[in-house]
Amino acid sequence: MLWALAVCWPFYSYSDSITPYYGATNNAAANGLQWSMDSVFPSPPGLDVQNVIYNYTIHKPTNEQVDVSVQNKNALGAGYIFRETDTWLPGSLDGTQINKAVPVIPNIPKEAWGNGSITVDGNGSVSNARVIYTYRVDPCYDPQFDPNCPGYKIPIPNIPEFDISTLYDATEEDADIVQYEEDKRYKSEEELTDEEKKAQEEKEELDSKERLEKALTAADNSAMFAAALAQAQMLQTLALGTNVNSYYRVTISGGTYRESITLVDKQIPDNRNGRRNGLAQQLLHTKMVDMQYKK
Repeated sequence: MLWALAVCWPFYSYSDSITPYYGATNNAAANGLQWSMDSVFPSPPGLDVQNVIYNYTIHKPTNEQVDVSVQNKNALGAGYIFRETDTWLPGSLDGTQINKAVPVIPNIPKEAWGNGSITVDGNGSVSNARVIYTYRVDPCYDPQFDPNCPGYKIPIPNIPEFDISTLYDATEEDADIVQYEEDKRYKSEEELTDEEKKAQEEKEELDSKERLEKALTAADNSAMFAAALAQAQMLQTLALGTNVNSYYRVTISGGTYRESITLVDKQIPDNRNGRRNGLAQQLLHTKMVDMQYKK
């Protein structure tokens, strides 16, 4: 195993909000025996690798030696940041699977991990390769992440500085212009010309009309609001004056209403007058029918 970078991290006491958390990547060798670490590691800063877990199946002649290396290049320099080599001696059976977990001590930040690969030295090959990196994320990698992080500094706002000498100074203007503006500002009504007085009167009249319109609008709004409020209060008073109990809380006695008429004799005799009338009608009908057959 070859270590090309040694980084020592200080020990901190973390609060719950800034406690480091741990995770594991997907299979880096899912798409082949070479991979880019940009697509393997997640994006948060402060991530360092703790373990490399891998497994694969070896294919080789039984009487030959084959060396298989799982490795990552050093992104910050030459050589490898991580390399683990398995030597398959003569006698090793074809189709044997290996499972390994290699701790990374000290933890190496993700920025140092270059492209990874699995290489085979000898007459052989590998299949079903799987490479996983376990990692830790330290939120306080940037001390400004949280006020509880060691080394946190209270931000100081950047207040721009101005050169006072370059600022505009009205007193540096031409004295005649300054005096003219001052005289015009404090000119009395007696010194105004007829045109200036007329313009001033028109302006005052226009201002007066605008103030009157605003006052009338406010009065209309107030009257409409008062009318609506009075109507609402009237409806509320009518609602309170309604005897709810007399209209809505009438109790109807329940129970079963049974038939009170009782028939003494279930056999109803025939009506003699009706029978006599029916017989007469039958005789008349028969007589009329017989008449159509007589000449």
